[in-house]
Amino acid sequence: MSSRSTQILEAAARVIARRGVRGLRVEELAAEAGVSTGLIYYHFKDRTGILRHTLEFINDRAERYTTQRDPDEEPLGAREELDEVLLLELQDTPEVRENSSAWGELRASAVFDPVLREDLARATLVWVQEVAALLGQVQPMAPAAALAAAAERLTALLEGLSMRWLSGGIAIDHARTLLREAVDVELASLNRV
Repeated sequence: MSSRSTQILEAAARVIARRGVRGLRVEELAAEAGVSTGLIYYHFKDRTGILRHTLEFINDRAERYTTQRDPDEEPLGAREELDEVLLLELQDTPEVRENSSAWGELRASAVFDPVLREDLARATLVWVQEVAALLGQVQPMAPAAALAAAAERLTALLEGLSMRWLSGGIAIDHARTLLREAVDVELASLNRV
């Protein structure tokens, strides 16, 4: 992706996080990105294209900040990797706040937008599958269906905890504690299957 496209997508994530999907205006996006509206339409064709690419952008960015590790660090064990990947979604950094806010806004808008709903469903499925694979590394004898169900519960909980934290309903440390406890419960349940 070109640097201009990335610049536009970074701006789109900021605008969506601040104003929501309904508040996304191409003119405002152009001003935020420091580009012309024509350039936005050249790269993304229409508003739906902007939303689709922004969803992909925030997914890629979340994958980077949840999985990127220093190559000189000791490799993590399966449980540590699972915990880290999930807990890194609850970091009090501008990038994570923006990503999580934009994700929540896109999810809320998908209720009324079938195209966005399909894209979000696919993105969520990939995320659930990734978490199920991590759970499977910790509990390799667990059935695939049980791993998928546990991953579904954990990712749904993580989304809810993130929204409560971002909206001031709970402290981030409490959200992280609740998530750790949920991982413990899911792994214990998988151990009994």
